[in-house]
Amino acid sequence: MSEPASTHPNQFALLGQRRFAPFFWTQFCGAANDNLFKFAFTVMVTYQLGVSWLPPSMAGLVIGALFILPFLLFSATSGQLTDKWDKTRMFRLVKNLEIAIMLLAAWGFVSANVPVLLSCVFLMGLHSTLFGPVKFAYLPQVLNERELTGGNGMVEMGTFVAILLGNVAGGLLVAVPEVGHAQVALACVGLALVGRLCAQFITHAPATDPGLVINWNPFTETWRNLQLAREKPVVFRSLLGISWMWFFGAVFLAQFPSFAKEVLHGDEHVASLLLVIFSIGIGIGSLLCEVFSRRHVEIGLVPLGAIGMSVFAIDLYFAARALPASDLMGVGAFFAQHRHWRVMLDLGLLALSAGIYSVPMYALIQMRSQPTHRARIIAANNILNALFMIASSVLAGALLSAGLSIPQVFLATGIANAVVALYVFLLVPEYLLRFVAWVATHFIYRFRVRGDENIPADGPAVLVCNHVSFVDAILLMAASPRPIHFVMDYRIFQRPVLGWLFRLAKAIPIAPHKEDPATYEAAFARSAEVLREGDLLAIFPEGAITSDGRLQPFRAGIMKILEQAQRDGLAVPVVPMALTNLWGSFFSRIEVRGGRNVAMVKPLRRGWLNPVGLEVGTAVPAPQVSPELLQQRVAGLLQQPQ
Repeated sequence: MSEPASTHPNQFALLGQRRFAPFFWTQFCGAANDNLFKFAFTVMVTYQLGVSWLPPSMAGLVIGALFILPFLLFSATSGQLTDKWDKTRMFRLVKNLEIAIMLLAAWGFVSANVPVLLSCVFLMGLHSTLFGPVKFAYLPQVLNERELTGGNGMVEMGTFVAILLGNVAGGLLVAVPEVGHAQVALACVGLALVGRLCAQFITHAPATDPGLVINWNPFTETWRNLQLAREKPVVFRSLLGISWMWFFGAVFLAQFPSFAKEVLHGDEHVASLLLVIFSIGIGIGSLLCEVFSRRHVEIGLVPLGAIGMSVFAIDLYFAARALPASDLMGVGAFFAQHRHWRVMLDLGLLALSAGIYSVPMYALIQMRSQPTHRARIIAANNILNALFMIASSVLAGALLSAGLSIPQVFLATGIANAVVALYVFLLVPEYLLRFVAWVATHFIYRFRVRGDENIPADGPAVLVCNHVSFVDAILLMAASPRPIHFVMDYRIFQRPVLGWLFRLAKAIPIAPHKEDPATYEAAFARSAEVLREGDLLAIFPEGAITSDGRLQPFRAGIMKILEQAQRDGLAVPVVPMALTNLWGSFFSRIEVRGGRNVAMVKPLRRGWLNPVGLEVGTAVPAPQVSPELLQQRVAGLLQQPQ
């Protein structure tokens, strides 16, 4: 389902392109600087300074709260500014602000002035609040749909690597005797300057809503942004899904120090090791999304990630609950005990699953949100993320206070994730359906698509395809980056599993007019509604699954659909498609019993992972369409060399 490498390079090749590379290194420097500053300050207050009004046990909590507070207060305003202004202007403004903050922080480190540094924590939170919406709103303006998943994966990977390096550098630099504070000061200012230099080369990305009037009230604007997101249920529920991921991840990240010390009996270096494993896992999972999605925005990966998050969180409980007590050990001793390898594997795969879970959701929000208020929706997501992370801390603290152990908290989080994921997927069946399609095209068939660039990226269109098997709709779903509404023979809905899936997909049942006139007319009324909403409609003009593998005559229903679209003032192209090499597979009719052709009676009839294909032809303008012409086009696609 991908273009040749020469015309569409992989996600790493984006680092060599002007539209992406300066942006990537700008956000990388910002994330590294955030964490270098915060961690160095935390270590300084915890180990090096005696501040009576800020005890070490409270330092991390206070610093974290101050950093997250601006997300609640200023995200709504930040989203508006990003939609109103040129994004390049926003990048440079934010990086100029970072330089000013880091100069103030440098003085705070050199003079060991804790109130000044606490003020800088809040200001760096403001910096991140301003940067978040412009970061995610910029990508869909400069990357096409095929690059969006890979671009988001690179950003997610880069962010976690930057967090890791920032924490490590902050801890090492501040610990150097006598000159540690000065080194941290220089490093913070230096990273801010490098980030600003990178921002200077970010390509132009014009404002999407330059006439926007800023609403400075963060509470009413936040509510308005959430209402904008609710206009598209899949976008709003994706916001909730991402916020849940931050809730889930915050439980683990917050407990790493205590988990390392009290459960794994490791020293502070073991706690750092857990952070390294988690960061690497997130990075690998984020990068795998492009490979698994064949360079499309594939939300079918979200259930896969959710399953992994629950499975490995639950197994982490079993891996950690029976570890014997011992003295605190370093990294070497920790690695020497084989029981710890299961803990590290669970943690790494949990993080990898979280990366697979989050990247397609971010890409979906970017692709499905209206460009004019995309940044405001992302700003609303940042607010939700902050609220969910706060709720995570409160709930985890309550569970621990109630007597649960840290592994039991992990177990409860894994079970809760499974319940929440199931609820979300039933609310937004597109995730579940795309997951079924993804599994079918990766583990049942070897699925190859040619010409999928002919599927319109936006606007209404009708897809017509030959009808070979009971899973034709699932295969078309896997080939399209956009959701498809299917018109299908009502008898397919009577199949036990497939019928449930197609009802979940809100497929449109159709029956012959003579058998059921009401169902027949309702199908055409619903089809017209789908096209008026600007969506894709797929029909199988043969009217039923072929019984002999040959293309059957196309019926005239397509003309009725196009006539109604014309009355609605819509120019609807028709895209011919052909499924190839599917006849004779398990889901097609081929076995004869009592004179009837039946399907799904012999698993592995043609072996495992047998190749099937989809050929997508160029669109036919509505005025030129006739059933005969479409049948001729589909027949021609079937005859193309495989």
